[in-house]
Amino acid sequence: MAEPEPTPPGVDPSTPSAARLYDYYLGGTNNFQVDRAAGEQLRAAMPDLFDAAWANRGFHQRAARWMARQHGVRQFIDIGCGLPTQGNTHQALRKDAADARVVYVDIDPMVRDMAGDLLEDDSHTKFIIADLRDPGEVLSNPELRSLIDLSQPTGLLMSAVLHFVADGSDPWGLVKRYAGALAPGSFIAISHITADQVAPRASQAISDIYQNANERAYLRNKDEFRRFFDGLQLMPPYEGAAPGITHVGMWGADDPELADSEGSRLLYAGVGKRV
Repeated sequence: MAEPEPTPPGVDPSTPSAARLYDYYLGGTNNFQVDRAAGEQLRAAMPDLFDAAWANRGFHQRAARWMARQHGVRQFIDIGCGLPTQGNTHQALRKDAADARVVYVDIDPMVRDMAGDLLEDDSHTKFIIADLRDPGEVLSNPELRSLIDLSQPTGLLMSAVLHFVADGSDPWGLVKRYAGALAPGSFIAISHITADQVAPRASQAISDIYQNANERAYLRNKDEFRRFFDGLQLMPPYEGAAPGITHVGMWGADDPELADSEGSRLLYAGVGKRV
């Protein structure tokens, strides 16, 4: 596979990148040999890795569409959006909310360089480079505020990104700050990697690979994940279920039992409402 050319400024092709690794898991081409080698090393310890990435992508899309279809949300902030791929947020929303506005947020320089693929319509989509660890910087950005009216219900998507925030940076407090800035009736969708049902060899491989990447990964258990929704009203993950959290494949699935794959169990998922 040929390397992406040319290498964007600020991008280190010799160190695995969390964004490029995820792109590789999804079958993308915006990655380097170092990412593919790390991805294959991880897949050797975790054969369901690619299934996990697709299950997470499906959750992200279903959650956004559910907010639009069931609750009329028409503005979205996608934090940690990653590299453009199939079914980006604005594309997933077309059927249910063609007028939806989406602001993509990421800090990876390669995402910044390729953001043009996310900006098909400047009146409905924008990209900003910002660190999710600074909610004030993200939410006060003039480009974001040109599309997002924080006095109106907003869909905040944080898929597979909070596990790159160390405990010392208080990821739970960050979510609370984002939630506090949103209008009542807003929703926050979160997915997060876990080792709860993963073999020790596989969870160690995750830690080892991301230890050498541009972002470390912090695996958290179910109770730690549930804390992200403190102060929010948890939504039922699928029809007939009680409000709560589940695995990514099951959230919003037509047939939760069929969707409960081994790969899906690598990540927890939940949607909370700001009341």
